[in-house]
Amino acid sequence: MSLIVQKFGGTSVADPERIMNVAKRVGNTYDQGNDVVVILSAMAGVTDNLIGMAQAVAESPDSRELDVLLATGEQTTCALLALNLKSMNYPAQSLMGHQVELMTDHCFGNARILDIKADRVRELLDRRHIVVIAGFQGCDLDGNITTLGRGGSDTSAVAIAAAIKADVCEIFTDVDGIYTADPNICDKARKLDTISYDEMLNMASLGAKVLQIRSVGFAKKYKIPVHVRSSFSEEEGTMVVDENSGMERLAVSSVTHDHNQARITLKKVPDQPGIAAKIFSPIADAGIVVDMIIQNTRAGGETDLTFTVPKNDFQRALELQKKVAADTGAEEVFGDEKIAKISVIGVGMKDHSGVASTMFSTLACENINIMMISTSEIRISCVIEEKYTELAVRVLHTAFGLDKE
Repeated sequence: MSLIVQKFGGTSVADPERIMNVAKRVGNTYDQGNDVVVILSAMAGVTDNLIGMAQAVAESPDSRELDVLLATGEQTTCALLALNLKSMNYPAQSLMGHQVELMTDHCFGNARILDIKADRVRELLDRRHIVVIAGFQGCDLDGNITTLGRGGSDTSAVAIAAAIKADVCEIFTDVDGIYTADPNICDKARKLDTISYDEMLNMASLGAKVLQIRSVGFAKKYKIPVHVRSSFSEEEGTMVVDENSGMERLAVSSVTHDHNQARITLKKVPDQPGIAAKIFSPIADAGIVVDMIIQNTRAGGETDLTFTVPKNDFQRALELQKKVAADTGAEEVFGDEKIAKISVIGVGMKDHSGVASTMFSTLACENINIMMISTSEIRISCVIEEKYTELAVRVLHTAFGLDKE
């Protein structure tokens, strides 16, 4: 007998019929002798509709009240699933985030988990109940409802799995696992049987949308095996596991792409101590995340500095840098939104040479210019023109031997 946490995303609970299918799947897991905790997202599209309603009545909705509203999406699916399970004669009970005592900070809309007591969950499991929990939500120390940000139900699921020491956390979604590249643009992409936490963390941060990055961080910290699989088939998916669990160490295990990037360049900035701080402090104060940074030193005590930001923050960041340029004496500020970031990822890079050379020469053969480069121990990323994104993914996938057999 195992303790299994099962999380179902919005497409899996999109309507009553799909909720009934989820109930059958949960019931089958319970009938096999397992203890089961279910984490649910809101129905597909519901969160966006709720945000739209909030904006219809308030131009700039109060963040606390918005969280109260958004939490109703998960409350609805939890109640419906519990009702369905009970009608099938399963002992089920739904719980909201505050009833699980999933405690967060006060950051409405993107709260961070501080602690999960989960005493009530354990009591129900001891009585062989199926526990159905609303994902995406918790409460702060003042008792206010909070939400965990987009994809927060993944984080809820893995965090609760860690709190109750589950044997595995199954993430059911509309894809059947994690692929070596986006199968929508690379028809030779293949499903991975296993992937390491570190590889998945890099994939989540570099454009892959299968798992929310905070959930992978929880899984790695508490060594919770995560099984990503489809709600619509019985096939095995992809296990996200510790690097030392016997998985094959490929030099490159995946190729990712990210269109949500823009770059900003400050030209002829004085090359003096403290200039970088003057450039990036306003960006940080505005809550804008900077990704890649490149500095090119010129003759005459000047330098060019280029960095990337999320595309939806581009205009704000550009206006901030125009003010910085005026204050620092930089000659010019300009930006470019028509870029993409292409990355190759693999734990095997630690002991395989030639990955960078293969990547650069492959792109060069297709006349794809590299604008920026950044690296880590298991990842190499290049910024290229956006129009070459799909071509770059396909040729790199082939170059590193990831095509289907």
